[in-house]
Amino acid sequence: MLAVQITTLDGPEAVQVADLPDPVAGDGQVLIRVRAAGVAFPEVLQSRGQYQMKPPLPFVPGAEIAGEIVTAPEGSGFAPGDRVTSISLLGGFAELAVAPLDFTFRLPDSVTFEQGAALPFNYLTSHFALIPRGHLAEGESVLVHGAAGGIGTSAIQIAKAFGAGRVIAVTSTDDKGAVAVEAGADEYVLVDGFKDAVKDRGGVDVVVDPVGGDRFTDSLRSLKEDGRLLVIGFTGGSIPEVKVNRLLLNNVSVVGVGWGAYAMGKPGYLQQQWTDILPHVESGALTPPIGRTFGLDEATAALLELDERRATGKVLLLP
Repeated sequence: MLAVQITTLDGPEAVQVADLPDPVAGDGQVLIRVRAAGVAFPEVLQSRGQYQMKPPLPFVPGAEIAGEIVTAPEGSGFAPGDRVTSISLLGGFAELAVAPLDFTFRLPDSVTFEQGAALPFNYLTSHFALIPRGHLAEGESVLVHGAAGGIGTSAIQIAKAFGAGRVIAVTSTDDKGAVAVEAGADEYVLVDGFKDAVKDRGGVDVVVDPVGGDRFTDSLRSLKEDGRLLVIGFTGGSIPEVKVNRLLLNNVSVVGVGWGAYAMGKPGYLQQQWTDILPHVESGALTPPIGRTFGLDEATAALLELDERRATGKVLLLP
């Protein structure tokens, strides 16, 4: 099979396509013919050895896939040909990949493989952030940073599907603002001066922040009393520090959202999350906006799309 390999830690430009032996599923695993693979920021970091997961070189990256079952354990409920989406953790940038049975979910016929590959990481992360961690309540207002990207658009849709009254997107350009509104945001504000724009609207109950950096303090200032700032990541590059006296002023909270470490260490938790979001997937309320798509031989370009902050919607590889 053809697969993308990271053979050195020299960044996205150094990834290579290789012809590798077909993988074989082990106990508790399924083998999937990959029709689409999601590209996420962790793969950019992996190409430089900067991610917490550091497999020995060479390795095939790719953590979320959609396709058809090739083999599955007896009694698993899956059969060859079944349409699925799955968290493979590694190995997804390939024509064939293995994935844990517990991390594999049946894909409704109404959902394309491209949309399916865009669901697991972003939508389960946003669900974890807003519902069990953020305690989103019916009618609350939500501010979403990086709102045109994969996490941003998923957070917008999860918030609306689970009862948010108003969702405000924060984007760097008007074009990205249009993407966020198309994904379901009620409106967008530009990142320069977003705090004043949000305060003029009365503030928000919840801030979703996958960006970090120097906007963090202004996010705290954007919260209403009892507001929650959900820390998902630091795509802005720098990890902000909190002056905790700011938390006292309006009785606000900063909440860590470490979905992967939490969910993947608890058998059955991901299946529980999938059950929770599935009705909204089937209804179309959760429909991932798809950004650019690339072939396996264009993996460098796909990674650079994220690394250089050009991505809107979910970037995909199509083997």
